[in-house]
Amino acid sequence: MKEQINQGNLPQHIAVIMDGNGRWAKQQGAARIFGHKNAIKAVREATEGCAELGVSCLTLYAFSTENWSRPKQEVQGLMTLLVATINDEVPTLMKNNVSLHSIGDISQLPEKAQKKLQEAIDKTSKNDGLKLILALNYSGKWDLTHAMQALALEVEKGVLKAEAVDHKQIEKHLSTYGFPDPELLIRTSGEMRISNFLLWQMAYTELFFTPVLWPDFRKEHLHEAIVSYQKRERRFGKISEQVNLG
Repeated sequence: MKEQINQGNLPQHIAVIMDGNGRWAKQQGAARIFGHKNAIKAVREATEGCAELGVSCLTLYAFSTENWSRPKQEVQGLMTLLVATINDEVPTLMKNNVSLHSIGDISQLPEKAQKKLQEAIDKTSKNDGLKLILALNYSGKWDLTHAMQALALEVEKGVLKAEAVDHKQIEKHLSTYGFPDPELLIRTSGEMRISNFLLWQMAYTELFFTPVLWPDFRKEHLHEAIVSYQKRERRFGKISEQVNLG
């Protein structure tokens, strides 16, 4: 499948909803946290696969604002796993020239997780290859609400006129500012929804749904998604004839 990829038409930003860890664990007759632990290899495969191809950004939906409502034991296990994974994977990120970034309300994470995350971000900051963006305590609604509150405050203080608020001003206040919008979204496990992820940013994103459970996701599945993306015509409101004229 990799040989079918057109290097001249790569999606520069790929976003992934990593779904199916719990179902994978259930199939193994194990606790849900077992699925999360076995998902780390899939994260590594997706990251290395994007880095090898020359993709600019990879955003992984690691923990949503809604995930706090899961069983307390699972949430605690996820936070412990986050710290351990960041600690273990930094050498690999350095080797692959990957810089780590985060979006979401990180202040609500346990202090140890915040510290490890910031250390990893700082350590990889000079790497100029793939940008790996972890969405942690993130949701699209949170992102938009946070942006609107910041804009409202600027208008209230007289820094910005209300009529000057346009899509560019909104984008400046989103947590993804400085990164391109994702061109391709991959969701695993067969579910077909975007689950409150990058709501503004995915206005024109191509969606790819695969039945593969996230712990089983490998580079060949990434390649399959990219080949599917490259077969599509992205019109952005135009008609085919206009797109074909360039």
